[in-house]
Amino acid sequence: MPAPPHPDQSERLKTLKSFDILDTARESDFDEIVELASRICDTPISLISLVDDSRQWFKAEVGLGVQETDLDRSVCAHAILEDAFLEVPDTRIDDRTRSNPLNLETPHMRFYAGAQLIAPNGLPLGTLCVLDTKPRTLTDLQRQALKVLSRQVMKQLELRRALRDQETLLHEADHRVKNSLQTLASIVRLYGRNLTDPQAIDAFEAVRRRIEAIGALHSELQNAIDLNRVNVRAFLDKVIGLLRDSAPPHVEILLDAEDFVVGHGVTSALGVIVSEFVANSIKHGFPDDRPGAVSIGLHRTTDSIVLTCVDDGVGSRDPETENITQDNLGSTLVAAAASQLNGALSTELTANGSRLTLTF
Repeated sequence: MPAPPHPDQSERLKTLKSFDILDTARESDFDEIVELASRICDTPISLISLVDDSRQWFKAEVGLGVQETDLDRSVCAHAILEDAFLEVPDTRIDDRTRSNPLNLETPHMRFYAGAQLIAPNGLPLGTLCVLDTKPRTLTDLQRQALKVLSRQVMKQLELRRALRDQETLLHEADHRVKNSLQTLASIVRLYGRNLTDPQAIDAFEAVRRRIEAIGALHSELQNAIDLNRVNVRAFLDKVIGLLRDSAPPHVEILLDAEDFVVGHGVTSALGVIVSEFVANSIKHGFPDDRPGAVSIGLHRTTDSIVLTCVDDGVGSRDPETENITQDNLGSTLVAAAASQLNGALSTELTANGSRLTLTF
């Protein structure tokens, strides 16, 4: 006999959907629970069964060999209408199960016991259940173990939902921060246009570059699956794009970076170093509209990551730039960023241009 819908079916299904667990891949955390339940209860079949509107879907299963069944085969649909625990010692003589296809087909299902998976709002999502091909009863210890394991299933589901909700909030926060930083960078740019003091102009430009680099980082974090890991090439692409927008037409900015992920602290430091090197090169390396290029490279070795920043500007060929390696403010920012990475930093000015190398 198929079970009727739960008395609060609409809210129950809404709660089930909120966990975003249906039709997800198998996970060892849940597989281990059904394996343990089957061994403790000495049954050939164990399931984490979630009762949907027209099917029961198994997040994990041992011994059944299918991912879901229709509700006319579901004893769990009856179990969620009962108390927190349902045990059917002999399915042939119970009105709820005697006509169930699983009871009539080979191998005949003759025993069922299920502990409800109860959401924080008190509504049942399904059960952790065990089934056998012969009539029987569980011991008190086996019943208690099944109840404890069902609570562990719910804790796993709640943890996954909490982490997903946290990631959603963080993605939204990154989106808002990115937009705010873009606005702030525009304000800094506008104020900088009215300055005449060269040092003040340099300071405003350094602040703007830093803001835009952080904005690029939050843009990547907004799209990242793992909020602690950022695709470094995609991030540097955004930073270089911003630098190209403000670079003079006679200076080309090139990027050659491997595609891998790093922590967001690493990307932030790299953004500062790249931004400051490019700004310094544009300011000192290409006077009188001299054409040239600034090249940024990022590559991995066996045990480290190497950042190289190179320009083909005038370098030490121009007496006025002979002692210039980087503006004081920019040099301070670069040194601080390199220190964050515990990296080995070197800079040089030669007749072929300027070069920065960071190994970390």
